[in-house]
Amino acid sequence: MRVPSLTLAVSLFTAIASARFMIYADEWHKTRPTKPEDRAGIDHVILAFAKANSSIASYQPYVPVSTIRQEFPEAKVMVAVGGWNDPGFSDQVVNKDAIKAFARGVGAMIKNLQIDGVDIDWEYPGGNGADYKNITNDKRTGEIPAFPELLAAIRKEIGEEKILSIAVPGKKGDMIAYTADNGPKIWPSVNYINIMAYDLMNRRDTLTNHHTSIAGVREAIQNYINIGAPPEKINLGFAYYAKYFQTDENCTGKELGCKIVLAEDPKTGDDLHTSGAWTFEPNNMNPFDPSKIKDSYDGECGAANMKRCAGGCCSEAGYCGTTAAYCGGGCQHSFGTGCTGPDVHASWQRAAVNGKLDGEAGGKYFYDRQANLFWTWETSEIIDRKFAELVGPYGLGVFAWSLGEDSNDWSHIKKMGEMMKYEGCDE
Repeated sequence: MRVPSLTLAVSLFTAIASARFMIYADEWHKTRPTKPEDRAGIDHVILAFAKANSSIASYQPYVPVSTIRQEFPEAKVMVAVGGWNDPGFSDQVVNKDAIKAFARGVGAMIKNLQIDGVDIDWEYPGGNGADYKNITNDKRTGEIPAFPELLAAIRKEIGEEKILSIAVPGKKGDMIAYTADNGPKIWPSVNYINIMAYDLMNRRDTLTNHHTSIAGVREAIQNYINIGAPPEKINLGFAYYAKYFQTDENCTGKELGCKIVLAEDPKTGDDLHTSGAWTFEPNNMNPFDPSKIKDSYDGECGAANMKRCAGGCCSEAGYCGTTAAYCGGGCQHSFGTGCTGPDVHASWQRAAVNGKLDGEAGGKYFYDRQANLFWTWETSEIIDRKFAELVGPYGLGVFAWSLGEDSNDWSHIKKMGEMMKYEGCDE
């Protein structure tokens, strides 16, 4: 397949009367660009996450809103509520009184923080969330009609001048509350529909595939348009991280469609740490000098601080220990002893150099036979194509998860910002 040129991408994108570049800034990856050129084009910053509970009115972001306004003077500032591990929304929609009370809390938070709006990140109304094995989907059917009621109540509370966006699933199987019947009840309340068009392969899958290919993303967009989502409200999501999956067989000649090691506990739904996300941060992207590694005396370890455990494993999170939680998937081989999983950092260095482009599907991938790890990620070339083939023709805005995850060189942000500069693309 011929790859569209940047000129074509620009010509298509300039057809959009109004463009958006929203970005989530999360509390786990706190690094932010210090140079204006590294944040150019971003016009909405969404601070993540406030918990979906009764304390929402008093929520304080990890970084003051005033700081974000200084760093992004032209951007709207919002707060995202919820997130993958937050089950709180279920309690907020048990009845109409609970819905009204939560909406009032959201309104109070907006007023207290003096922000421009709120993003409702419920993953996911109707089921398939992080706790779907403990509370099965058949017990969540009432959330489906309650979801548009919640959004309508929030809109009424915050008024038309404030922004209300929703983060929605990219995989069709997770669109339980997003149906032809329910969609028309949702869209009128919201300004923006942020399609999480990534993690299209995740730990619940069994065969290797792209996690954010052009083909997969196009299907995700079309799924929402098919149920009446207005294209002018849709923002297409980009991921500032790679995904990796451990395979359980030699994938020679079958790198895509290869069986992976079980990645989620079938009884509990817990992450088995045979897969994961690999952010575009300096500690992950760059080789390190072994001579600069020092012994750890405080239990912390890893590439982030270049410290080695005196005994035992250095966990993915950067702490010394000896149990399976420390020595299993993501264990940092160069910073301790006893890791039982593959050396993910070393594998990524090979993937970054030797990655392959699937021109037809539009995705970058690599199968590391040395570590039996399959990698899938997004590149500048694919970003170009997404703007040319999807963003422009459909007339979409864009967003990304997340700001700090691109901190190695801010190259993904700068590429997307570059695409926002052209005539007709600024708000």
